Amino acid sequence: MKSKVLIIAGGLTHERDVSVRSGRRVANILQEAGYEVRLSDVDQGLLSVIEEFAPDVIWPLVHGSIGEDGSLQTLLEAIGVPFVGSASTQAKFASNKPTAKALLGAADFETPGWVALPQVLFRQLGASQVLEAIEAQTSFPLVIKPTDGGSALGISTVHDPAELRSAMVEAFAYGEHIMIEEFIQGRDIAVSVIDLEEGPLALPPVEIATDTGEYDYAARYTTDETEYFVPARFTRDELDVLREAAIEAHTILGLRDLSRIDFVVDDEGTCWFIDANVTPGMTDTSLLPLAAENAGSFAESLTSLQQDGLSLTRTKWAQRREFFPRMESPPRTQKTELNQAGGVVEDNWPFAATARQ
Repeated sequence: MKSKVLIIAGGLTHERDVSVRSGRRVANILQEAGYEVRLSDVDQGLLSVIEEFAPDVIWPLVHGSIGEDGSLQTLLEAIGVPFVGSASTQAKFASNKPTAKALLGAADFETPGWVALPQVLFRQLGASQVLEAIEAQTSFPLVIKPTDGGSALGISTVHDPAELRSAMVEAFAYGEHIMIEEFIQGRDIAVSVIDLEEGPLALPPVEIATDTGEYDYAARYTTDETEYFVPARFTRDELDVLREAAIEAHTILGLRDLSRIDFVVDDEGTCWFIDANVTPGMTDTSLLPLAAENAGSFAESLTSLQQDGLSLTRTKWAQRREFFPRMESPPRTQKTELNQAGGVVEDNWPFAATARQ
């Protein structure tokens, strides 16, 4: 008898189209691998579909809002159906950018300086006064982004005060909280993590290069102006450092099954944590599939994750211990630092020669 897999994709989010494409691609691959697969949207019929289809495991592939903030995961935990991906609490922490940055910053990761502000503050204090206060205390360029969500929606790089207001309006269109973040000039690197029973494994780091220098929504999904280097253009030792950093971030955040950790590596060789993705995209241009193909086979990676989910009976699922991320730093192993000359320097933490003051 075929194992039954329910893929949840779509939803009323700004990333619906990407989610639907991800869901269809995963569904096709799992069907070819011999699973009985059903694809469901996030709507009033979802719970009925779960009851009628009685899946052995669910794969939630809803991007943004309820798909990554722990809401959908909480529902699946409540009804007791095993699912692929992080538990609700850890998904909530990791998908909220300020929270993830605070947790990893407490563990000595380098992360750009930031401040998070709610839209209600601008309404109550007056947008002009808040903007003036921000301008007086920051230096440009800055990055303005929603605190939640993905696919680079609502993200702008602001080079001078004249661009600040429009960038905030754009960010608030995708959420009620925004983050004003220090801009780091460097190379965009994404490291995907597959976490099976043997423990987390980092796939080859992917380097993203665009004509404009910005990896926005259009560069991800609608143009041919983005170039991907898999693995990223570093030495073998340097790539190992990136993998180790991604695994450590994945572990500190308490993530499960799969994730994607985004970094920027600057000209000094410092690796800056930018973002953690608990539901990575699975489209033809998404970064996890590109890395998995370079490592061997995207289809094999999917089926391994699926088999890992199926290995959990409902009893084991109910008993599965949830990992709550700790604020203290875990023990560190000897790691490797990049330098401008392309060589390596032994240090206790990747990339950064000195702690950021």
